[in-house]
Amino acid sequence: MFAALATKSILVVEDSPELVALLDRLLREHGYEVRTAADGDAGLATALYDAPDLVILDVGLPGRDGFEVMRELRRHGFSAPALMLTARGEVADRITGLESGADDYLVKPFDTDELVARVRALFRRSGDRRRTAQLAVADVVLDPVAREARRGNRPLSLTQREFAVLECFMRNVGVTLTRSTIAEQVWRDSPIDVDATNVIDVYIAYLRRKLDSEGEEPLLHTVRGLGYVLKPPPEIRRKGRR
Repeated sequence: MFAALATKSILVVEDSPELVALLDRLLREHGYEVRTAADGDAGLATALYDAPDLVILDVGLPGRDGFEVMRELRRHGFSAPALMLTARGEVADRITGLESGADDYLVKPFDTDELVARVRALFRRSGDRRRTAQLAVADVVLDPVAREARRGNRPLSLTQREFAVLECFMRNVGVTLTRSTIAEQVWRDSPIDVDATNVIDVYIAYLRRKLDSEGEEPLLHTVRGLGYVLKPPPEIRRKGRR
């Protein structure tokens, strides 16, 4: 009955252990894979790194609240559907949730059948939106489905691993990524010891040569003592704020 949904993954960001346990059990019973996070920062990091098919996000989280997490996710190009949970039933709060980027809003306490129905409806409406959405930073465009990338009108010839490294950065624009974080996200199939090898630095060098081969403004920057960050040139950031 639920075979068609078996591969869908859902991230539950909620600080109530009782509700997390309930949602984890409920969603797994309906064939979904479930990950959980207990605060806003952990939820944001997990969503960006694991790219789940759907996020269930509580508003009243420790640290970053759900509205802020939702805005950050959308700012970083996260396009999967999101369902916000809250004890706040006011119209203004529902509007804030939707305007922050959520696709639906459910007030606690809720009926579990209604939650499952809303999850299914979100999946029906979104289809494979997350997987088909292109990523764009400055003049670099990456298509995760076609496995193609370009800078301006120039195609980028990338190996599978180079493509994965670039995608990791483009899903975390403006975020400094440590070598360990890059390794965890890109080398999951064959873990590497970042303290014993310079493979991360080698791939960053490969990407820089290909991204900037025509003398374009550099996008990948070294953050001394921390790692690397992808950010658009200053003039593009200034235009974006107008």
